Amino acid sequence: MTSNLYLVKGAVVAALGGLLFGFDTAVIAGAIGDLTRTYNLTPGLLGVTVSSALLGTIFGAMLAGLPSDRFGPRDTLRILAIFYFVSALGCALAWDWYALLFFRIIGGLAIGGSSVLGPMYIAEISPAGERGWLVAFFQFNVVAGILLAYFSNYLFGLANLGAAEWRWMLGIAALPAVVFFVMLFGIPNSPRWLMRKDRSEEAGEVLRLLGEQQYEQRLQEIKESIQLENVAAHAQLFTRRYAFPIFLAVSIGFFNQLSGINAIVYYMTFIFNAAGFGTVSASLQSVVVGLTLLIFTTAGMLTVDRVGRKTLLLIGAVGMTACQLGLALIFLRHEHLHLLLWLLMGYIAFFALSQGTVIWIYLGEVFPNTVRAKGQSLGSFAHWFMNALISLVFPAFAASSAAYPFLLFAIMTSLQFVVVLLVYPETKGLTLEEMHRVLRLPAPAPMEKPV
Repeated sequence: MTSNLYLVKGAVVAALGGLLFGFDTAVIAGAIGDLTRTYNLTPGLLGVTVSSALLGTIFGAMLAGLPSDRFGPRDTLRILAIFYFVSALGCALAWDWYALLFFRIIGGLAIGGSSVLGPMYIAEISPAGERGWLVAFFQFNVVAGILLAYFSNYLFGLANLGAAEWRWMLGIAALPAVVFFVMLFGIPNSPRWLMRKDRSEEAGEVLRLLGEQQYEQRLQEIKESIQLENVAAHAQLFTRRYAFPIFLAVSIGFFNQLSGINAIVYYMTFIFNAAGFGTVSASLQSVVVGLTLLIFTTAGMLTVDRVGRKTLLLIGAVGMTACQLGLALIFLRHEHLHLLLWLLMGYIAFFALSQGTVIWIYLGEVFPNTVRAKGQSLGSFAHWFMNALISLVFPAFAASSAAYPFLLFAIMTSLQFVVVLLVYPETKGLTLEEMHRVLRLPAPAPMEKPV
């Protein structure tokens, strides 16, 4: 195997965690109707069912660093692959509602953990010049997993499996989980983790296999970076000097979910059913929406460094608000139902171009090195917390009219436009000194390196 292929193989295998991440979060959309009938779920209990996985996600994201520090990100991903498998099989064989909740929480732990460790592993094996697109490939796989989940639901809907249909929908993820687990045995340990464990010879060998020509220089850079991280471990995030970056991280995490994206992803079939479409038709239209998400996520990845983060957020906020107001009118007046799919596609396109592309980049840019990991964790927590909250209350909120959630989301994206326009700095192409100035921070410490 050539060095380039060795690198790509490592990134592709780690990114399979992203595919499972996207699949497991979206597949519930096709099972909502059957689950409601099987367990006689009220709108409130349906919200608990959907959001239960997100409870696990929050803890998985928060705690993933503990086993990763001890076993390494690669071996921890193997553990998470087992969690994915157990969750899928357990949901398929769930004997009652409580068992279903338990196994969804297990799956949530895997989702949260892989959302942190997948990109981390890819970043740690990638040369600086290729790191951006390789890490972005993980996010691409998340979106591809969502599309795959919708397509899988559509195929199972065509199969007329009766009462067992939802079990097949939720259980099919066990197959890619096995593939993920097996393929993880064919990729190397992270060289950064090996250096942390004083296994420098192994780290050097991995870097050579990954195609690093100046591997000794790279080992020294990793050593210096680890020393900086050890200093950063004692840095306090919640101080006045970081108030503005904290506001940016928490607000973008909240706005990301208050736009309604994951409520729509999780309840896609529910939304089409509420408009009068049959289950199979709703599943097919969900596939179209998922394809739109994939296409415009790719477009966002290709344009974010040219157009800028702030500009994309502003364009997205305007487009999402317009589409959400249109969706609210459809459900208020029960007219022009043929526009539902087009408006959902428009909303998804504007989200993917803006919030979907920008959030994870922005979280990595608005904190200095000494507190970046802690700041990213805070922003990620805000994102997952609001995701769980909205997923919990959406069915009850939409019970009287599906228009109400879209009106709320439109208000939130309008507020996002105002806040981004007046407060958010543009971070594209800034030097470290410029970044400190726009983030209202003191001059960078001598140990800090450019973002």
